[in-house]
Amino acid sequence: MMRLKLAIARALRVLTRRVGRRGGTTLPGRVLLRLDPRTIAVLGKRLERGSVVVSATNGKTTTSAMLAAVLERGGAEVVNNRAGSNMNWGVATALLDAGDAPGQIGLFEVDEAWLAPVARDLDPSLVLLSNLFRDQLDRYGELELLADRWAELVAERDGRSTFVLNADDPLVADLGRDRRRVVYFGVEDRSHSLESLEHASDSKRCRNCGHEYLYDAVYLGHLGRYRCPNCGRERPQPQVAADKVTLRGMSGSDVRITTPAGAIELSLPLPGLYNVYNALAATAAALELGASPAQVREALGEFAAAFGRVERLRVNGREVAILLVKNPAGANEVLRTLTLEDGALDLWIALNDGIADGRDISWIWDADFEVLAGRARHITCSGTRAEEMALRLKYAGVDGEIAVERDLARSLDSAVAGGNGAPLYALPTYTALLELRDLLADRGVARRWSD
Repeated sequence: MMRLKLAIARALRVLTRRVGRRGGTTLPGRVLLRLDPRTIAVLGKRLERGSVVVSATNGKTTTSAMLAAVLERGGAEVVNNRAGSNMNWGVATALLDAGDAPGQIGLFEVDEAWLAPVARDLDPSLVLLSNLFRDQLDRYGELELLADRWAELVAERDGRSTFVLNADDPLVADLGRDRRRVVYFGVEDRSHSLESLEHASDSKRCRNCGHEYLYDAVYLGHLGRYRCPNCGRERPQPQVAADKVTLRGMSGSDVRITTPAGAIELSLPLPGLYNVYNALAATAAALELGASPAQVREALGEFAAAFGRVERLRVNGREVAILLVKNPAGANEVLRTLTLEDGALDLWIALNDGIADGRDISWIWDADFEVLAGRARHITCSGTRAEEMALRLKYAGVDGEIAVERDLARSLDSAVAGGNGAPLYALPTYTALLELRDLLADRGVARRWSD
């Protein structure tokens, strides 16, 4: 019976790919789960080397891709949801390839809210949890609810899974306290500390006693070196740490990573401290899975960005760098990285309010667009909430020219044509990124999601 169900799902995958639909990553899995809710558990058992799951608010797609690159460098046959469909149906679709070759390992990025049910089905040997930020959430309490669900999962799997956790995120680091088989990663280079917690910071209070944390260093949002002056809880010491980081703007960064297996000198081709965190997470997980430091260095040194994660394309002869923005913490890091570039910036910002983006776009007022004041030459605002984006930029004191055009195609063409030879930085929200991918695929500039 399962053989018939798989045949139906595979036929749907082929059909959707042929017609160029994004449903190729979701529809087969939806059908499989409708036919048999046990699909993920059943197919997961076909993976000879078991499964790994990765979850985070920011960076899980890039981190998963980095980890896959390292494992493949070591000769592993990796089954994963590379297209970024990270709900349970996306995992089910990816598992259509389970058991097709010996020595397979499953590697699945999973949405924060879906982590617990998917992990219970997959019975993973390793769980990588990188961060928890406010994302499509209206209240801080909902972020705490997610942390509580993650804590329940960790307690259930204590001693059964290895947990790779971000020591610099208080919400994530707390999950590993008094647990077995925990590996922490974090940043040790204090030269990149911000002056204070950003307005967008989410986790400011100790989960043990409720007292406000004191920070010795703040790196990104609420990530940093923290301690509770009331109960004494503090940031765990990371086993895998970036003890020296040199940021080179959009061209990448140089990182020295200390590990139990020795130091790794890494030239990372992706920009920003947020990608240093992604690389640290992938490194810690890869080493736990048996990769060598040399494999980590080689794979990450040659790593190519996924679409929308600092991918660079040429559109009508102009370089366009695409950087997904979807919440305050992520947007702040993108903006912080862009301001390291020389000269005035040209930007195309597409703000949508689809269900996958979050209907509430008030997060743009928590993001620090003020850093663009005096740095932007021209900004084109597009998407369903283009006018609100333009208003936010006005309040931020941006003195460059601001254009508003809701239609993505027209706005992109105008932004590209209005250049002065410098790159155009495209900052779309999630559904705008999907529309942009389809638009560029239709023009032959980018591959389709199903390719």
